Amino acid sequence: MKEISLIGSTGSIGRQVLSVVRRYPEKFKIVALVAGGNEKVFLEQVKEFRPRYCALVDRVKASQIRSEIPAGVDFACGEEGALDAVSLGDTAFIAATGFSGLAYTLRAIKEKKAIALANKETLVCGGELVMPAIERSGLDLMPVDSEHSAIWQALGFHRRASFRKLIITASGGPFYSYTKEQLLSVKPQDALKHPTWQMGAKITIDSATLLNKGFEVIEARWLYDAPYEKIQTVVQPESVIHSMVEFADGAILAQMSYPTMDLPIQLSLTYPERFAANVRPMDFAVLGQLRFLPLERKRFPCYDLALAAGERGDNYPCALNAAGEVAVKAFLEGRIAFPSIAETIEDALSHIEGRAVSSYEELRQTDLLARNLARKFIEKRN
Repeated sequence: MKEISLIGSTGSIGRQVLSVVRRYPEKFKIVALVAGGNEKVFLEQVKEFRPRYCALVDRVKASQIRSEIPAGVDFACGEEGALDAVSLGDTAFIAATGFSGLAYTLRAIKEKKAIALANKETLVCGGELVMPAIERSGLDLMPVDSEHSAIWQALGFHRRASFRKLIITASGGPFYSYTKEQLLSVKPQDALKHPTWQMGAKITIDSATLLNKGFEVIEARWLYDAPYEKIQTVVQPESVIHSMVEFADGAILAQMSYPTMDLPIQLSLTYPERFAANVRPMDFAVLGQLRFLPLERKRFPCYDLALAAGERGDNYPCALNAAGEVAVKAFLEGRIAFPSIAETIEDALSHIEGRAVSSYEELRQTDLLARNLARKFIEKRN
């Protein structure tokens, strides 16, 4: 039986992980649960799964539910208490959001755990730290993003298999054909209506700006040791082809399914085996046309900024992510317009001094600096 420490249990991905555990209770056991601050859902999860250990990062909310934690379950709060959860079990499922995911991943490597990685920021911000450590340790790293799971599958579960090109697909989001003038009037409720996927608010906005797709290109660079010139992005509006790999002989392998995270989440836990999942069988007779459209880098400023940061390397991708988190929060709160997300990121990056990444602490300082730069830029606009 695989024992799982689940980091980010109350988010969209975390809840789906628990659905997989419910489906196969004889194969998986939750031994640790960690959440940020959704104390009501967290408490329900703790009572249902009765892990050996659980932690809530928000200390105030933790104090409100402490007396309701079931007997026999160790309960901690704060960032350090949450990090300690990774020491339990044999597999760390990292579904935390944002920069915090990097700390959990580094701790999981130190604790020599297999890692199911659903946190993009881990490799966007700290690929230089994470991947060499993974290779030295020989630990399993299972990608959970649908795009990277697709590539992983096409490579036969060998992340270092040879290839000619990685082809990452994008839905194009709800505003693929919008003009600059139309984007000025986009409201948060419009951007949260993704045409094919149901996701959390932050990643849905990142998908609408295509910043998320830029993140995935940076992830691909680290996961598959791929130079940027071997990574291509195309728009596949139906979100049925999740990504493709082209090989030396010209053959292309694609992974297909209707849009669902159930498949890549479950596969990251059952790998290398496959079991029945909550995935609707594809009906090719009624599927209709599958389209491929260009993703022109300069038409999508957030995507362009992400690729530029990835190509520059050093601490720029970390600053990119930090400024993006601040900008998306401001947009969701109605404090900036949709195009200002890219403007905020661009301004922050222009003030960052590039430095080679050698430690988590250096990245944390870059993260804090970029957040402050983004906040100041937004304040000047308001």
